[in-house]
Amino acid sequence: MAMRWLFIVMTLAGCRIESASRSEGTQPTQAQGGELWIYTSMYRHVVDAIEPKLQAKLPGVTLRWFQAGSEKVTAKLEAELAAGGTPCDVLLTSDPFLYARFKEEKRWLRYVSPDGLRVPRRYVDLDGNYAAVRLSTMVLVHREGADAPKSFAELVEPKWKNEVAIGDPLTSGTAFSWAMSMERTRGPEFFTQLRANQTRVVGGNAAVLQKLEGGEAKVGVLLLENALAAQQKGSPIVIDWPSDGAVVVPGDIGIFASSRNPEAAKAFVNAMYSNEVQEALARIGGMHAVDPRVAAPGATQELEDLIKNSAEWNEELVKRGVHEGARVKTDFAKAFAQ
Repeated sequence: MAMRWLFIVMTLAGCRIESASRSEGTQPTQAQGGELWIYTSMYRHVVDAIEPKLQAKLPGVTLRWFQAGSEKVTAKLEAELAAGGTPCDVLLTSDPFLYARFKEEKRWLRYVSPDGLRVPRRYVDLDGNYAAVRLSTMVLVHREGADAPKSFAELVEPKWKNEVAIGDPLTSGTAFSWAMSMERTRGPEFFTQLRANQTRVVGGNAAVLQKLEGGEAKVGVLLLENALAAQQKGSPIVIDWPSDGAVVVPGDIGIFASSRNPEAAKAFVNAMYSNEVQEALARIGGMHAVDPRVAAPGATQELEDLIKNSAEWNEELVKRGVHEGARVKTDFAKAFAQ
């Protein structure tokens, strides 16, 4: 009966999922109290903004957060799982390849939230293991008064020699997603060309922004949310939409099969798709909501246009990240060690 109900709702809502998975829970669910651990890579100010909205929808549930960058969250999870298990109930990071790997390892509790039926299908696991709740976007930025590159591909041209700063895919999850997208379309030689052009690899997005603001670089590859926040503070940077497609990185949400509070976890997932939370992610977090009814952050492209103007994101790329990601990181490291 539950599956029939979900199919009807999906059909009426025009959902992007082709077929519903045999989920452990598809009906709207009510949290029964208790404690819920959420591991997330969202910035602290975003967590602070959405927590009261989530708490209002989860009365009696105590929310516990571990907040850090995607790579640190992954390291913590890996250590805990190697030791026998993790207290994490819900994972909320921008590391889509980790979600796909955990799917292969059968670590997820499959749950299709009725409140997330508007998520564009390219950002949903069709087997119901996880789906995006927010979208982070890697764009080009340049200092005011400087020339602007038209594409990511252009960064290897002599004109931009010693002028570009990028994040390190060995330490930044979003930089790794960008590197995977570049490697798929341009091959590993793209990294060698960047190195030959004296591109600076400087760590995470905050470090890229620092190089731009300090004048050590004129052009950078940066998360849209970082760029928007910097502009609000008067930073002298301009956002450029690359002609070869911005790289959209889905911020997925998944429930661990080992969760000690699965009903609260399902209710939490539902709450993340609520209008109040989706609007806060866009307005305060500078990310695109996955609900197309929510306005884009800042004066940026609306969700439909963002998808049209972004590099292709599909299952092939995700699987490539899972099974060839280590090789791509090695290729990148070798290129910049020369």
